[in-house]
Amino acid sequence: MQHSELDFARLGRSRLGSSGSGVGSRALIGAAGLAAAGLVYSTVIERNAFALRHTTLSVLEPGASPLRVLHISDLHMMPNQRLKQAWISELEALEPDLVVNTGDNLAHPQAVPAVIQSLGGLLSRPGLFVFGSNDYFGPKPKNPFKYFKKNHQRTHGEPLPWQDLRAAFTERGWLDATHTVRELEVSGVRVVAAGVDDPHIERDRYETIAGRPNPLAHLRLGLTHSPEPRVLDRFADDGYDLVMAGHTHGGQLCLPFFGALVTNCHIDRSRVKGPSNWGSSMKLHVSAGLGTSPYAPARFCCRPEASLVTLTPVSHGDADYDADQSLPQLARETL
Repeated sequence: MQHSELDFARLGRSRLGSSGSGVGSRALIGAAGLAAAGLVYSTVIERNAFALRHTTLSVLEPGASPLRVLHISDLHMMPNQRLKQAWISELEALEPDLVVNTGDNLAHPQAVPAVIQSLGGLLSRPGLFVFGSNDYFGPKPKNPFKYFKKNHQRTHGEPLPWQDLRAAFTERGWLDATHTVRELEVSGVRVVAAGVDDPHIERDRYETIAGRPNPLAHLRLGLTHSPEPRVLDRFADDGYDLVMAGHTHGGQLCLPFFGALVTNCHIDRSRVKGPSNWGSSMKLHVSAGLGTSPYAPARFCCRPEASLVTLTPVSHGDADYDADQSLPQLARETL
């Protein structure tokens, strides 16, 4: 049998097309495999890979003793989340001086007992709290692309039993800092704390706590669920040393070498989790949180976390002065 040059050209194109189609199919299969592996990792493994972060911040007045603060946020608790509940219950062994809870504890109408049981002995330690939107309203399915629009319309789910949660916290001794100024002494450190209701759903009323806090305090602490710049600016203007917040989930889905894709508020991505400076003299600490919405149960390059923050006195840049100020009060008085 004889073939013309045209026949061979057609045969070649046919084989090339078949080969190209095979390569494309293998690429699609590989991409689908990676996507499936990523989905399993983010929803099964990393979502339950709870981490304890250690941070030191110099914010106390000179002469104050160091203060160990356990910052927890965004539990988004469901009654059946046994792994999360067991991990949280182990935090009591840290024996923090103070516990700060910045909201979004609930994700289910029947989750209050699970939250209280998980916190366990931590509720017997000095504690401060404010609530977030998911203490008041249950989660709802959402288009994930809405998070890329900072001013997207917000919808609320069914009401949650936040009054029961608040009662349980306060009965055990934790102080609600929502729209009120609290003064307490913790391990010899005088703390003034004030908070606002969740700015994410515009429940904040900063005017209820406005003004400079007690200048005799060793620590002036602000609390808010969502770290909205308009609220952080007010705290900084009033002379607060540190503000603690949650809400962002650290971005929840992050990319290597890039970080968070979104913050779900008006704060910039560089401050989406951990410590940062806000203004010339205030520190900000944002918790990446311990949970997720049950409708978006995934984390990638952003493990769920609690933070043990050690607060120390500020340095004056004078080694002799700083060393003297670090001595116990009694020792300084007898020198």
